[in-house]
Amino acid sequence: MFNLLTIGDMLIDTHIMIDNATLECDLNKQNCQLCLNYAAKIPIADSFQALGGNAANMSVAAVKLGLKTTTLTSLGKDTNGEIIQKLLKKYKINTKFLVVDKNIKTRYSVVLNFKKERTILSAHQKRNYKFPTNLPKTDWVYYTSLSEGYEPLQKKLLKFLNKHRDISLAYNPGSLQLQNLELVKEVLPLTDLLVVNLEEAKIVTGTPQDQQTDASLLIKNLQNLGAKEVVITDGERGAWAGDATQIWHCESFPVDVVAKNGAGDAFSAGYLAAIFYKKPIDIALSWCIANSSSVISTHGPEKNLLTQKEMAKAISKFSSIKPVRIT
Repeated sequence: MFNLLTIGDMLIDTHIMIDNATLECDLNKQNCQLCLNYAAKIPIADSFQALGGNAANMSVAAVKLGLKTTTLTSLGKDTNGEIIQKLLKKYKINTKFLVVDKNIKTRYSVVLNFKKERTILSAHQKRNYKFPTNLPKTDWVYYTSLSEGYEPLQKKLLKFLNKHRDISLAYNPGSLQLQNLELVKEVLPLTDLLVVNLEEAKIVTGTPQDQQTDASLLIKNLQNLGAKEVVITDGERGAWAGDATQIWHCESFPVDVVAKNGAGDAFSAGYLAAIFYKKPIDIALSWCIANSSSVISTHGPEKNLLTQKEMAKAISKFSSIKPVRIT
């Protein structure tokens, strides 16, 4: 039996640290564009490759927090696919339900790191996802970003969850999935835990991005769509979380930001693990803030992920920052 089954694309990220670039923004310092000299040789400060993708990052972080984890993903029969399989075994993630498809390429991306932010160039290819008939007994399913062609898999997943109502679902829709809100809303009635950022919460609820909206109202609106428990992140402003009876907010920890890649997945893993261990919402918020704050203090989504023991130390270090109940 497993504690967690992650479902989502996995890929190889090539991280590039850039010094020689500029930002062009509007008068409100928004809608910024990363600018490089055209047809020039751009020097870089450093580069490295790492396992990437929401499902991969979540899997690694969950194992670090003590959850027995397996994954359902689709890889190509190529070098990148072989590297991912080796890394999954290195991180002690079960690969029994991993599918190798000779007709596709393993996904990959280039992550441009500049001024503490990242711009991701991501390669997508339509996939023929396979949903196994012998999925294992698991406590949680974490359903996250996939490529074009995911619709049949989602249909089979919802049928599986309806048949096994003792399995809890955590949902973190990817950018492609958010382009089809009807399919997103099909998942929400079965969602025990929904994790989205503020922009994504507005997309799902149909709230204009430029509208100032209280996060508590967004949580209630998402619950009205079916999600039982909702977490909304908002960068430096921290995060909000709530169920039908209570909503909490926690500020971010004041750490120096080096790179943000993987922070959202570390956040999700911290919260889900806390819920798995029967922690209340306020403690779960502290766990996810601590985990994501640790990850953004270095390059690479797998570096600085916390164990439970390290989680307690990190929370103690920033003991002045505590979750506050809103409702």
